[in-house]
Amino acid sequence: MMAVMALSACGRNSKSNYSTTGTSAGNYQGVIKKGHYRTSKARGVNVSQNNNQYNLKSFESGLTTVSKRVFSTKNYIFQEGQYLDTDTVTNWLGRKTKKNPEGLNPAQGKKSNPNPEYIQQLEEQDYMTESGSKLKLKGMTIGIGINSEYNYKKKDDGPSYTKKISNAEVERQGKIAAEKVLKRLRARKDLQNIPIVIALYKQAPDDSLVGGTFFAYSNNKGDSISSWHTLHYRNEVLPKAGGTTSENQDDSSNSSSFSNFKSQVQSFFPNLSGVTAQAQYNGSSMTGMHITITTQFYSQSEITSFTQYITRAARRYLPSGIPIDIKIQSDSNVQAVVFRNSGSDKFQSHVFDSY
Repeated sequence: MMAVMALSACGRNSKSNYSTTGTSAGNYQGVIKKGHYRTSKARGVNVSQNNNQYNLKSFESGLTTVSKRVFSTKNYIFQEGQYLDTDTVTNWLGRKTKKNPEGLNPAQGKKSNPNPEYIQQLEEQDYMTESGSKLKLKGMTIGIGINSEYNYKKKDDGPSYTKKISNAEVERQGKIAAEKVLKRLRARKDLQNIPIVIALYKQAPDDSLVGGTFFAYSNNKGDSISSWHTLHYRNEVLPKAGGTTSENQDDSSNSSSFSNFKSQVQSFFPNLSGVTAQAQYNGSSMTGMHITITTQFYSQSEITSFTQYITRAARRYLPSGIPIDIKIQSDSNVQAVVFRNSGSDKFQSHVFDSY
């Protein structure tokens, strides 16, 4: 939520070949090694595997949220995955064949009625602590993304078909993959004595306007899954399609708050292309909201005045006590942002100007 993370050597020993990105409230420090941010060894694999950008973003941010339940931001330093490389992750996300025995997905079977590819994403996060002038691996989180539907073609040039995958099957396949992944990680000597958290994520369909959610995680000390903890996250698009309402009173109240905000915005400024929101809930409680307002501006003064009005309207109409960001954009560029960070009751704004 617009939090600023300053680059800092953080007082490391001069003989150390690493530093960190510095601290910001509630976030991990990241690792800088020899002056460069340490990127994942499997960087880009999830991007090439996924057709829904919302799934990518919510998978990465949600995995970090799960990690915070086990690895405190005060005691651990975050490092992008260094133990699973591109070839390994690509093979694991593939189908199981003679050439790829490590594939977590089943063999295709009949092309006219193929077995679904269940496992779509896999990401590693490493959690470090300081040991003298070095960093030592003290924990790992693995995220596994499971498809909620599978798209396929019976013929290469034919129409596309979709197989829906039930929640029960999503959970079953995710837990099967988790057992395999954990055993493979424990086979490595350097990963035998650290806690390994495995989190399961249900992907949203490709045409969804929100990403999927994590629904379970397990914190493991051995080479088999010890137990699962259920998560109750869900994402929604506002306004709801077709005027649908929720039986939950809090949901209805939040939806009404956004509708009132949208009405005020639409009455203030002409020719709005759209006002939409992504809302996340944990159980019945809303935990955050991303709002996008799209319109056409003709002058810098229009942008400034509109941003000022949005700041007032957000404070008056939108739910209190949660982080909210509002992106104000034209068809081609982001013109301004209005935001309230977690734990704050004050909205701030910034207009992207030019010299």
